[in-house]
Amino acid sequence: MNTALTVSFALVVSTPLLAQQLRAQESLGGGQCEANVYNCANTPNPLPAAKTVWVEEMTWMDVRDALDAGMTTVLIPTGGMEPNGPWLAAGKHNYVLHANCEAVARQLGDALCAPVIPFVPEGNIEPPSGHMRSPGTISTRQETFEAMLTDVAHSFRMHGFETIIFFGDSGGNQGGQRAVASRLTERWSGSPIVAHIQEYYDYASASQYLEDEHGVIWGEGDNLHDDPTISLNMFIDDPASIRWAERVEAGLATINGVSLADRVKNLELARALVAFRATQTVAAIDAAIENGGTLPLPIRPPRA
Repeated sequence: MNTALTVSFALVVSTPLLAQQLRAQESLGGGQCEANVYNCANTPNPLPAAKTVWVEEMTWMDVRDALDAGMTTVLIPTGGMEPNGPWLAAGKHNYVLHANCEAVARQLGDALCAPVIPFVPEGNIEPPSGHMRSPGTISTRQETFEAMLTDVAHSFRMHGFETIIFFGDSGGNQGGQRAVASRLTERWSGSPIVAHIQEYYDYASASQYLEDEHGVIWGEGDNLHDDPTISLNMFIDDPASIRWAERVEAGLATINGVSLADRVKNLELARALVAFRATQTVAAIDAAIENGGTLPLPIRPPRA
């Protein structure tokens, strides 16, 4: 067989296979391109652009189009499931992050929020220690937590996100996030940027802000895993998360000497608090991006 015939034969044999491979590459959205045009990679979105910043509330086309429009930063927030006294739901940190991640994303302007990760280290599972001694707590091993963060970040990297940000609303989340961000920065040589934002987790300055700017002065502490700052941050996401209506009716809508009975005042304070925390976090994210990754641990003065 001469060279021309050999090449022709190879093309004939390979063309159906090549076409099949191309179709497979073009098929997105959970189905096959040849079966429905909405499964094809480049099909225009039949709906207007999504207004949400939450990836879980978007279609795959929404995410694709957001990336094409420059929304190339993804925020990965971590919360927890833990006991918080008699008033606050176990998902305390998750409610806070629902409010705060959205505010941070909208201030940044080029960011989306990954789903809040509620499963974090809360103590040894068996025998139980720490928060695991209280019913309703869900804990993970440290290596499980770090593996989950790694896989979530890796998923977003594969879809084309250029900046991946971890921030956590619970103290026990910080070290794992820092470790994963450091490892991924080294593994991927800084592309994409992966950063842990320690500055987000700063309840002392948030409480000081409420005191200095809005006159929220704590009285005698109730010695609960609860305080006015976090209660207000939860309230703006869902008043039921702090059992607000039931507490008002029972005359129990106070924490650490601060009344939470006034719904309108609560919302005013909560909006200001979320904006303050978002502004702090955005500044820290900008600094981390300029740094090419996680910043050194901040030195914080004690709360006055």
